Amino acid sequence: MNSSKQQPRKRNLSTMRMVGAQLQAARKAAGYTQRALAEAVLADEETIASIEQGRRPLLPDLAETLDQLLDTKGMLLTGVRNMPEIDQFPLFAEQYMVHEREAIALSWYDNAVLPGLLQTEEYARAVLRERVPAFDEDEIETKTAARVERQEILQRKTPPTMSFIVWESVLHLGIGGPKVRREQLRRLHECAELPGLALQFLPMNTAAHAGLDGPFTLLETPDHLHLAYTESQRGRQWVSDPEEVSILARKYAMLRSQALSPQESKGLLDRLLGEK
Repeated sequence: MNSSKQQPRKRNLSTMRMVGAQLQAARKAAGYTQRALAEAVLADEETIASIEQGRRPLLPDLAETLDQLLDTKGMLLTGVRNMPEIDQFPLFAEQYMVHEREAIALSWYDNAVLPGLLQTEEYARAVLRERVPAFDEDEIETKTAARVERQEILQRKTPPTMSFIVWESVLHLGIGGPKVRREQLRRLHECAELPGLALQFLPMNTAAHAGLDGPFTLLETPDHLHLAYTESQRGRQWVSDPEEVSILARKYAMLRSQALSPQESKGLLDRLLGEK
């Protein structure tokens, strides 16, 4: 299985600029333009430009590919792995957010909490307050703002094709209190009306359930690379091996058949919103 567990390690902006400058120097020495290098590693030209300018982190998988192509003998990967701990987001979270921001298709199954892309600000804040050990208030506000900012992809001119499946029990949790729950239900109803977005709920009384191993996300990149991301109490894991991603994709397909249809799911939200 070609998957990797990333340990929490935070990125440093000055180090990002340094790695970006090293990439730029190596690229020019090898005679590549940004466009030619992007084509060679199956990436977007803007991705290469952003990395060289220190606006985007160079991720380990791409760093390794670039080291081989540019014959930099591991210099770029070493720089990525030795970034000092200083910034807000761990490297695995940064890597996920980059892929999420660029994805052309996104499929998300959750069974304990609503997906972050669908959370209201108050719901997100309430979820973060439940963390053990607890975040301080500054961390909660920073992470809440970042979660809300990620939702920009829902309003893009050309948003990704998105599918969400959530276990119905999540809708009945009182996270944040009755007012927060009601506003969250309204947000879900609004999201269910968005074009290119399918929202389905897995009934609590379902007799079959393909998601018993826990939540996961499937992504398709602009380069048509299929990836998966899983989280558990003890860690996070990227899955890139095609066979392993295929297994999760088959689980997701089964979950879609076991869940309520998008129309039935909107009806469930209507009933919950109609309750006094």
